[in-house]
Amino acid sequence: MFDIALYVFAALLMLGGLAGAVLPALPGIPMIFAGIWLAAAVDGYRHLGLWWLIGLGVLGTFGVAVDFIAGALGARRVGASRQAIWGATLGTFAGLFFGIPGLLLGPFAGALAGELLAGQSVLRSTHVGVGTWLGLLFGTLVKLVVSFAMLGLFALGMLLG
Repeated sequence: MFDIALYVFAALLMLGGLAGAVLPALPGIPMIFAGIWLAAAVDGYRHLGLWWLIGLGVLGTFGVAVDFIAGALGARRVGASRQAIWGATLGTFAGLFFGIPGLLLGPFAGALAGELLAGQSVLRSTHVGVGTWLGLLFGTLVKLVVSFAMLGLFALGMLLG
């Protein structure tokens, strides 16, 4: 009976993590990994052993890293100054403390402010801010793809193991 409760909790972690792939307030990929690890542990690691979990952990780490730096990469892609890239990074970090609006506006505002500090026009700074947003959209897409890949690999491992 306790095993069933743990499996249900693992499934809830994975579902919540999937929601977190698109909702910036939830740590999606870490929640998915935690759910997978819990399910593997309850199963006694019979279906998903060490190498499966390491592989899923590496995939998850890649997804989290891309998600975190996507805004700065978007700014860089449109030729942003060094100040704008630092601004996008700092805006992303600062946005973590202001919920969803902060996570959506922080990187844009940081890139805009950084580009303005670099002496660029408001139009150019806005262009860089939009590039930052596009980077965030790309990061969300990568996070979503990685999340589904982790869940697919989990299902495959459970079927094959």
